Amino acid sequence: MKNAKQLNFDTVIIGSGLAGLANALLLAERGQKVAVVTKKTLAECNSYYAQGGIAAVIDKEDSVEDHLSDTLIAGCGLCDENAVRYIIEHAPIAIEWLVSMGVKFTENIESSTGFHLTREGGHSFRRILHVADATGAAIITKLIQKTLSHPNIVVLENHVAIDLILGDKIGGESNKCYGVYVFDVNLNKVITISAGNTILATGGAGKVYLYTTNPDIATGDGIAMAYRAGCNVANMEFIQFHPTCLFHPNAKSFLISEAVRGEGGILKLPNGYRFMQDHDERLELAPRDVVARAIDYEMKKHGLDCVYLDISYKSQQFIEEHFPNIYQKCKSLGIDIAHEPIPVVPAAHYTCGGVETDLSGRTNILNLYASGECAHTGLHGSNRLASNSLLECLVIGQAIVEDVLNKPKNKIMELPQWDESQVTDNDEEVVISHNWDELRRAMWGYVGIVRTNKRLERAMHRIKLLHDEINEYYANFKLSLNLIELRNLVLVAEIIVKSAGLRHESRGLHYSKDYPLMSDEIKNTIINKYEVES
Repeated sequence: MKNAKQLNFDTVIIGSGLAGLANALLLAERGQKVAVVTKKTLAECNSYYAQGGIAAVIDKEDSVEDHLSDTLIAGCGLCDENAVRYIIEHAPIAIEWLVSMGVKFTENIESSTGFHLTREGGHSFRRILHVADATGAAIITKLIQKTLSHPNIVVLENHVAIDLILGDKIGGESNKCYGVYVFDVNLNKVITISAGNTILATGGAGKVYLYTTNPDIATGDGIAMAYRAGCNVANMEFIQFHPTCLFHPNAKSFLISEAVRGEGGILKLPNGYRFMQDHDERLELAPRDVVARAIDYEMKKHGLDCVYLDISYKSQQFIEEHFPNIYQKCKSLGIDIAHEPIPVVPAAHYTCGGVETDLSGRTNILNLYASGECAHTGLHGSNRLASNSLLECLVIGQAIVEDVLNKPKNKIMELPQWDESQVTDNDEEVVISHNWDELRRAMWGYVGIVRTNKRLERAMHRIKLLHDEINEYYANFKLSLNLIELRNLVLVAEIIVKSAGLRHESRGLHYSKDYPLMSDEIKNTIINKYEVES
């Protein structure tokens, strides 16, 4: 009997950020029938909240070699140089595609490029294309318009992916992905999606920490699903903490863009002292890991709740022109950044590790791809250079499309329905909320900006107890969005801690008091469910 709950597509894309929407449009334009699965609305994604911009060498004064060098320096020896070069060299094509989609980057008629290029921490040149201080929102808004109007794209909002479907479920190849089980949040039912190709574009895992710049959807879903399916996961110990998240009780996860420091913002203690001069000769333009650790050090040294980022010495016209979104948000909270400094704290921002892929986005499971923040291509190394991430989404997205279209079309399979005959209605939702809070506090307290062996051991002890409790709950009760997210989040937390424990050095975003020096040996941390190796 035909499965009435099964939907069939050439490609299913899980996630609606820049990686997901770019892949959807590029494939749909080439005739593929595509589904975009997103657990809230299309706009609720990390990409939408990206303020800074996209790094690309388009100025004749700049060069690929300079951008390459900046990226390698930020990555502290752990970048894959071939991946870095490939992505940087393909940047102009990516920018051209966005412009063709209707994205209007901020212009500068006096510039030879026609665009206003800004500079961010770690960059040696102005090479960041942006749309004022709301680049992500401008890009995603345009791509959503294109996506919703495309006849080859079906959008499934308020649907959350549960698990990938491998061949062992249908008597096929065990190392091949045939689709995904998806939970319809509104109807509380599971549907089966059969697809020739599955692309994970689920973003990062910032919500594993108590304080994050990420929206609530960033629960590491793609990484967790891929790990359970048998994918290699790389370098998850490298979590980038953005140095400057707005510190205010009514400002949830609001980011103060890197560009504020790029345009001259100064970090100060409450007494006005410029403390970055004590930490790095690059001052506020040092890479994010350096700045975040400096802020963390000063806050702990002086017992502070926050430090201050001051751009008020610039004219009000300059501030409103360059940072209109930040200016208005702060003003609504009673902070006039044209006349007073901005209270800021570090917060979990970007997951530099992820599902290991090649430069065509392929994982070690056939027909399964990963793109964007949930993937590890080797671009970021042990620390992401600002504004390289949106570029990676586009370049690897275009490579995935070429790989999908250049291979024989995969057969759509009849897949087994989801079995929930052995579970009952959830009667203890408080268990989920309590475990969610306990997990995030443990990660913030023990696996944050500065780590120790003892802290990691304490974190792992608590996480394993939570993992067992959550999995038992998952096995006995019907699904909910919160339960699916928590199941993924606790697994990602375990992977982060395990990865951190395997790295016996301090490098990039991973700083250990027990191993304060950088090792001469340069290697990735690769983990999968079958074995652990470094």
